[in-house]
Formats: sequence, C-alpha cells, structure tokens
Amino acid sequence: MKKLLSFILFVMLIVNCTSVSEDDLIDTTPIEDVITYNNQVKPIIDNNCIHCHSMPPVNGAPMPLIGYGDVKDAVLNDDLIERISSEDLGFLMPFGGPRLPQNLIDIIIQWEIDGLLED
Repeated sequence: MKKLLSFILFVMLIVNCTSVSEDDLIDTTPIEDVITYNNQVKPIIDNNCIHCHSMPPVNGAPMPLIGYGDVKDAVLNDDLIERISSEDLGFLMPFGGPRLPQNLIDIIIQWEIDGLLED
C-alpha cells in the first residue's frame, strides 16, 4: 500500500511540474507602442511646466506651453529637450527646480523620435 501511495504521489508531482524559462519571468510587453502628446506628454507639461509657461507666460518664461502646437514648436525650435535634459543649473528647466526625473525626459525624447504625434 505504501508503495502504491508513493507511486501516486510521484506521478502527481511529475505531472504537475512545468518547465519555466527565464523568458516567462521577464515582462516584454511595451508600456505604450507610440508616445503621443495627449496620452503621455501633456500630463508631464501640465504637472511641471504650466505654472510658468502659461498664457501669458510668467516668471520670465519665454513662451507658453499650453497646447500641442506650443510644445511641438518648443521641441523643434526652442531646444526644449536640451533644456529639460541639461545638468547646468543656469540652463535647466524647470528653472530653479529639480531636474525632471529621467523617465519623464525619456518620454519626451521618445515622443520626438516617434514623430511628435498629437493623439
């Protein structure tokens, strides 16, 4: 009887075991396929830039960043990515504040790479 019970337990263990590979443990699902202004960039701008880059701009900000066209123009013509990426405190945006976290800067960089899409 003990041998039969042991054999049944052994068979159950073998049947229930699975082969797990390292690939099963790594989430390769992309967060977003393409970065767009409305989905990812606008919240960053609204939370970090609008207090100075409003309409009209305040605190010496040279331009508003209140909409898609403003932010796109700032990336293309006003070195927005260089400003938010800078380590130079005299050049860095947001002015006088801490540098944006790198993951937020990376989103804006990827938005430019993806074609500065609105939606």
